[in-house]
Amino acid sequence: MQIRQLEEKLGVSLLSRHSRGVSPTRAGQVLYERACEILRLIDETEREVAAAGRLEREGIVLGLTNGFMNMVGRELILQSRQDLPAVNLSLVEERSVVLVDALERHEIDIALAYEVHERPGLLRVPLVEEEMLFVSAASKVPAEELQQPIEFSALAGHGLVLPGKRDGVRQQVLATAKRLALDLNVMLDVSSISMMKNMVAHGDAAAVMPYGNAIDDIESGRLAGRRIVNPSLKRTLYLVRSLRRAPFKYEDELLELLRAMSLRFADKLGPLARRLEALEQPLAASLSALQHRAQHKP
Repeated sequence: MQIRQLEEKLGVSLLSRHSRGVSPTRAGQVLYERACEILRLIDETEREVAAAGRLEREGIVLGLTNGFMNMVGRELILQSRQDLPAVNLSLVEERSVVLVDALERHEIDIALAYEVHERPGLLRVPLVEEEMLFVSAASKVPAEELQQPIEFSALAGHGLVLPGKRDGVRQQVLATAKRLALDLNVMLDVSSISMMKNMVAHGDAAAVMPYGNAIDDIESGRLAGRRIVNPSLKRTLYLVRSLRRAPFKYEDELLELLRAMSLRFADKLGPLARRLEALEQPLAASLSALQHRAQHKP
């Protein structure tokens, strides 16, 4: 109703309505791009006015996944204190789908999240492709098999505990099984990573998860992590931020810190990671190019 009222006021059609849904007309696209520009200016104005009225550090809320936090979170915090003394960096640890939702609600400012699909109003830069592991109780795996990969088809022979239905890992596992016509035994849906690991460690089930989520338990010998083959399961880590958010005063410095930490993260993953092209250049340049394309999209 609001769109129709706006169309009546402007005297133009903003959306083309058809059986598959709606898509913006040329006038609708122009309005959307101008609205984004206005919102950015409002955001920037609020920041500049607030900064002019008080002497305090710039606040930035960064969203990270559990695996990234486990592997390089401490290094990121310590390095940010050294490289960004004028920034009050707050960290939020959540699943990727929750981080993206929080970005769209402007509850966080920037995020490193997995399998972020293209959405209006979001800028995303792919950084690292990461391979996931089959994780089981170490006591259940014969010593000669600990370093051996496991065929994806063999997952059908294990009871699995998987994260909730919106989780990207779960969706990829089930989609791969469907493509291969495999019937997996999903025993439980558990959104708590600590509970998943606890169940796996006690031999109640096995799981598919990133190395970063289970790194401490794998290194301590509580859990066994094995590579999955034929096919392997991979996901992509993205840097994501809102197109509508005005740049921070120290954004370039923050992006360079995140690039350095992502490189460190990839190094720690070793053969489980593949660095993507965007990680080999300043992230500020990549985001600037994406923003320019988004604003001048035909």
